Amino acid sequence: MADIDERALDEVVTFTSDLIRIDTTNRGGGDCQERPAAEYAAEQLASAGLEPTLLERSKGRTNVVARIEGTDPSADALLVHGHLDVVPAQAEDWSVHPFSGEIRDGVVWGRGAVDMKNMDAMILAVVRAWTRLGVRPRRDVVIAFTADEEASAEDGSGFLADQHPGLFDGCTEGISESGAFTFHDGTGREIYPIAAGERGTGWLKLTAHGRAGHGSKVNHENAVTRLAAAITRIGEHEWPLRLTPTVRAALTELAALYDIKADLDDVDGLLAKLGPAAKLVEPTVRNSANPTMLNAGYKVNVIPGEAVAYVDGRYLPGGEDEFRTTLDRLTGPDVDWEFHHREVALQAPVDSLTYAQMRAAVEEFAPEGHVVPYCMSGGTDAKQFSRLGITGYGFAPLKLPEGFDYQALFHGVDERVPVGALHFGVRVLDRFLRTA
Repeated sequence: MADIDERALDEVVTFTSDLIRIDTTNRGGGDCQERPAAEYAAEQLASAGLEPTLLERSKGRTNVVARIEGTDPSADALLVHGHLDVVPAQAEDWSVHPFSGEIRDGVVWGRGAVDMKNMDAMILAVVRAWTRLGVRPRRDVVIAFTADEEASAEDGSGFLADQHPGLFDGCTEGISESGAFTFHDGTGREIYPIAAGERGTGWLKLTAHGRAGHGSKVNHENAVTRLAAAITRIGEHEWPLRLTPTVRAALTELAALYDIKADLDDVDGLLAKLGPAAKLVEPTVRNSANPTMLNAGYKVNVIPGEAVAYVDGRYLPGGEDEFRTTLDRLTGPDVDWEFHHREVALQAPVDSLTYAQMRAAVEEFAPEGHVVPYCMSGGTDAKQFSRLGITGYGFAPLKLPEGFDYQALFHGVDERVPVGALHFGVRVLDRFLRTA
């Protein structure tokens, strides 16, 4: 099996930098333009002999899909997807301009360096290397670069899944962001968490109604007061522990790694013994709901008749009914709530052949590492692709040095990725995709 070539290692750095320089900021509301990045990706795929298809639901919100035929036509196809949009960045807060794509001291800087133009670049570099080396995967591999992941995904994976499902015929599994990165636990251990689940997304709009009036008068039907009481109850609520199979597996494997008892009857106690590694699991042992936005009134001496708040809610696989029931109770009779945006929770098996192949690919290039499963606290495009029966994993491999806090760099200031991490990612991704 020929290894990935040196040109691929150079190209993954170039592609990451080039894609960062294409500003695809998604502020929500449809103002993003992914088309320049989509055309760039399509050009690289076409030069590798593929026939990429560009698709739009809205002008400029462009998606790219291409298929690589495998050697075994009876095998299920594999979806490999990455999004092209990024969250906003304030240039004055950064050490370098966030859309410079600057390469300095062996590090590529800019918005999207880890979320997730690095993975987009890895995919392009691997596919182009296969053409040069005459490599074909065993399974059909469907490549998808999507728009709008950082908002509703309506112009991206949701549009593709709903309007163009035929492009994904045969796909039963998929890989994308947020997995197989180095997590340093502070004791010298390197942990590589592979995502095998996601909490569901429940972004909520709360509306309190009351009696409008003069600010100087007694008013026991104040909409602002009613809303404030409801969001205080939500923010202070202690959600009960709920362990999914993925989280159970994560806790069990981490306990074995640290040679401590996996006492799943005392999860909080177990988390305390895991030290920094508890960060990989702690956000996913419960549902959550965090108030994030408030909007009420138009003048200080006028009591408004309505007040609105937004809450970022997340629920575990199997936890949506409990989430709904709890919100009904916490909001109370004077506040209505509805889903502003809702997506399903996901769970993937950790005893599958595909998971084992991902683990093996990481361990081949990071033999000192410890691979564990985990559940993402947030969500990805895998939610939309799950409508097509595609089981999603988070697998965007990066070998990061001590001090590079991968999770803090997501949506953070001075987002960046080491060149060496990209090289590792290309090698691991290549090995996995060839053997999957």
